[in-house]
Amino acid sequence: MELSKGTTILHDRYGTGIVAKVNLTNYEIFFETKGRMELSKHNTDYKIVEEGTIEDTSPKISLREVEEVFFYLLEKNGMLQPELAMGEKWNGGMMLLQPANTELKPKEIPIEVFFHKIIMLRDNIRVMEQKINSHPVMNDEDKVQMQQYITKMYGSLTTFNILFSDKEDYFKGAGK
Repeated sequence: MELSKGTTILHDRYGTGIVAKVNLTNYEIFFETKGRMELSKHNTDYKIVEEGTIEDTSPKISLREVEEVFFYLLEKNGMLQPELAMGEKWNGGMMLLQPANTELKPKEIPIEVFFHKIIMLRDNIRVMEQKINSHPVMNDEDKVQMQQYITKMYGSLTTFNILFSDKEDYFKGAGK
């Protein structure tokens, strides 16, 4: 039986206490002699003296509201990447990796899965770029050198630009 807020209990070890808060896995109880303690909901070393009559009036917030706040903060701080669109001609397509040895089976990969992995790679490179640029110990010369490597990485990925719907989303190397 779950205890409710305001319930008075008599604990075998801690004495008389009142349930102040009901959490997901435990109760926050104030005992006369021990003060505030948390007890697991699995603990059965107590007897109920009086059922709680305190109504929980704390404001409730839904998961949707938490998500809205979270996305608002990400967007406000420029941390939300726009959703990139794959070219329509590739929707539902498959990528076939055919080994030179005909005795081996080819590997089929949905293009959407491959495209998603390319986007994740781009996001990780961008995070690395930000970390390098804000690194507290690296000097400017080292940062510039690392930035050149990142530019080369982007250049190596230009092959996959054919997958993007919008040219503004293309990978750009040093030549562009």
